[in-house]
Amino acid sequence: MNREIKNWLTDMDGVLIHEETALPGAKEFISRLREREVPFLVLTNNSIYTPRDLSARLESAGLSVPEENIWTSALATATFLAKQSENRRAFVVGEAGLTTALYERGFVMTNDHPDVVVLGETRTYSFELLTQAIRLIEGGARFIATNPDVTGPSSDGPLPATGAVAAMITAATGKTPYYVGKPNPVMLRNGLNKIDAHSEETALIGDRMDTDILAGMESGLQTHLVLSGSTTREQIQQFAFRPDFIHQGIGNVVDLI
Repeated sequence: MNREIKNWLTDMDGVLIHEETALPGAKEFISRLREREVPFLVLTNNSIYTPRDLSARLESAGLSVPEENIWTSALATATFLAKQSENRRAFVVGEAGLTTALYERGFVMTNDHPDVVVLGETRTYSFELLTQAIRLIEGGARFIATNPDVTGPSSDGPLPATGAVAAMITAATGKTPYYVGKPNPVMLRNGLNKIDAHSEETALIGDRMDTDILAGMESGLQTHLVLSGSTTREQIQQFAFRPDFIHQGIGNVVDLI
């Protein structure tokens, strides 16, 4: 079925950039969206950085993306919890991207009777903070995590990420977190609301079948898999679902806008 696409969501790492370098076609893609004033969001499950940080990172790679066009799992988590928590008291294990998002939604960061324990990405996990998190969860606080990714990329190889640390807390408490980030459609639906977009008129570009394409499919979006990141053409066969379109890279999507 032909769909008129009026809005675009795109993953960041593996689609627009690899480490700190723009991938072929990324600059043309962003430029085309902005020139034609097409509503769009750049998505990331990484909760470490604020949109301002990420905008500066993309700018250094030659991609001009305003911070209001960046949607992170931290922002999605804060948006979700603002509707879920009456007292807005949270114990947070994470970096500025997460704490800032929660602060802007009116949350108080505290270890004194928090409603929720929120786990996000960080490069400096503290044994003391994790111990507090475990005790607070056992004491009745709800357990929320920004995303289920067990590893993240670095120039030296994979790093343990939110999902791996969440598994440790789950082992200690018996409580499984509610993950807000991809592949949870909640992250995408909140993003669609942000740009006032309807799912039937929106496409998503990603490089991972298990997060990007799954989230897009379950949100009712048109899905575009690019082979410039985590997924090879052969690996697509391992999944029971398929993207609507497969491209070598983001450059092949430019003419669709």
